[in-house]
Amino acid sequence: MKFLERRFSKAPEGTAALFFIQIFATLGFAVLYSTLVLYATKHLQLSVKMATTLMGVFGAFNYGLHLFGGYLGGRFLSNRNLFVGGMALQVIGCGCIALGTAAMFYVGLAFFLTGSGLNVTCINMMLTQRFTPEDPRREGAFLWNYAGMNVGFFVGFSAAGYFQGTESYSSLFIFATLGNFVAIVLALLTWKTLADRNTTLLEATPRQFRLRQFAGIAILIGTVPVVWLMLQRPGMTETVIKAICGAVALTLIYLTLRHADRRERRNMTAYLILTLGSLMFWSLYQMAPSGLQLFAVNNVNLMMGKVQIQPQWIQNINTVCIVVGGPLLAALFIRMRARGWRIDIPKQFATSLILMALAFLILPLGIKLAGVDGKSAFLWLFLSYVLQSIGELLIMPIGYAMIGKIAPKQYQGVMMGSWMLVTGLASLFAGDFSGMIPEPNGTTAVATNPEYVKLFAALGAGSLVVGVALVVLIPFLRRLITDKAEIPPEEMEMTTVVPVH
Repeated sequence: MKFLERRFSKAPEGTAALFFIQIFATLGFAVLYSTLVLYATKHLQLSVKMATTLMGVFGAFNYGLHLFGGYLGGRFLSNRNLFVGGMALQVIGCGCIALGTAAMFYVGLAFFLTGSGLNVTCINMMLTQRFTPEDPRREGAFLWNYAGMNVGFFVGFSAAGYFQGTESYSSLFIFATLGNFVAIVLALLTWKTLADRNTTLLEATPRQFRLRQFAGIAILIGTVPVVWLMLQRPGMTETVIKAICGAVALTLIYLTLRHADRRERRNMTAYLILTLGSLMFWSLYQMAPSGLQLFAVNNVNLMMGKVQIQPQWIQNINTVCIVVGGPLLAALFIRMRARGWRIDIPKQFATSLILMALAFLILPLGIKLAGVDGKSAFLWLFLSYVLQSIGELLIMPIGYAMIGKIAPKQYQGVMMGSWMLVTGLASLFAGDFSGMIPEPNGTTAVATNPEYVKLFAALGAGSLVVGVALVVLIPFLRRLITDKAEIPPEEMEMTTVVPVH
C-alpha cells in the first residue's frame, strides 16, 4: 500500500481512485469474456461455429458501443453518471445470466453489453481530463490504469477457472455481479473527485442540462432492447456492425480531410494509419477467448504434474505480464528516453505487430513437435501469450495516451470511442478466424492439427507483413505526429491548462 501511496502522491487528483475502480469494473467482463464460449458450448449446447460467432458479436458490441459512449459522455450525461449507470446495467445483466436459462442468457447479455459498451470510455475520459496534452505523466498513468484493469482480469479469470472445474456457472455469474457492484460503491465514495473537466455538458444552460440528462438516460435504457434483438441474429448483426465500422472510418477520413488546423490534420492522419495497424493486432489478440481457447482445450496438453490447468487460467499469463510489465515498462521508457533513446508511438506500434506475428508463428512449430497423441506442449502456448502480452503493452495503453496527445479537443471523445470500435471490429474478424477451426467433437488432436497449422501460419504471416509496413512508414509517421516544440507559442497559450494536484 505504501508503494501505491508513493506512486500516486504526485499524480493528479482522481488518478488513484480510477485505478481501484478499474479493478472492480473489470471483474464482470473478465468472467464473461473468458467463459462465454465454454458456457455456450457446454451448458447451452451451441455449436462451435455459433459460439465463436456469438463471441465475436459480444466483443463487437462491447467495444463498438464505446464509440457511442464516447459521444454520450460529457455531452448528454457526465462521464461519472454514465459510468455508474452502465455498471448498474452490468449488475442486472450478470444476475440474469446467473439464472442459467437460454432465454435469460440473451436478456442478461443485452443488459451487460449495453452497460459495458457505454461506460468503459468514461474511465479513460475521466483519466485523460486530469492531464494537459503535454503532461509527460499521462503515459505512465494509462499504463498504471491498464495494470489495474488487468488485476481485475486476473481475479475474474481465476474465479472463472475455479468454477469451471465443477461447471458452477450460476455461482460464477453471481460473483461477477458482486464485483461490478463494488465498482459502483467506489465511484459513489469518490463522486466529487471524479467530476468532469472541460466538457461541452458543463457549458450547457440549466434547461439544456436537464434535457440532455433525460435524453441520455433514455438512450442508456433504450439501447438494451435494441441489443437484445440484434443478439437473436448474430450473423446479420455481424454484417451490420461491419457496415457501421466502415461508415465511421469514412466519417473520420472526411473529418480529417476537412479539418482546418494543419497541425491537427497531420496528427489525425497518423491516427488513421496507426488504427489500421492496430486492427490487425487486435484481430489476432481477440482469438484468445475463442479460437485459441478451443485449441488449448482440445489440442494442448494442459496437465502440469497432477494439476489440470483450466482454460480461463491460461489467460492469466496475459494478466500477470500486464500487471508486472506495465509499471516496469513505464519506468524503462523514462530511463531509456533520458539516455537519448527515441521510443515513440510509430516504433511501439510496429514492434507490437511483429511480436504478435511471432506469437502465432511459434504455434505451428509446437504442433510439429507434438507427441503421438497430437497434443502440443503447454510451453508453446505459454510463449505465445507472453509475446502477445508484450505487444499489447506497446499498443493498448500507448494508444489511449496517444489520443489525449494528438486528438483535437472537439473530436477527443469520438476518437477515443473509435479507437475502441476498432477492437470491436477486430473481435468480429477474430470470430471469423475462429470459425475456420474444425469442430472438435468426434475428432482427435492429430486430425485437427493440420488445419490449425495452416490457420496460425497464415495469420502470423499477415501480422508480420503489416508490422514490416509500419517499420517502413516510421519516418513518415514521425513527420505527421507533431510534438509540442512545433506548436506555435500563441497556440500553446490557448491550450495549456495548469494541472490540478
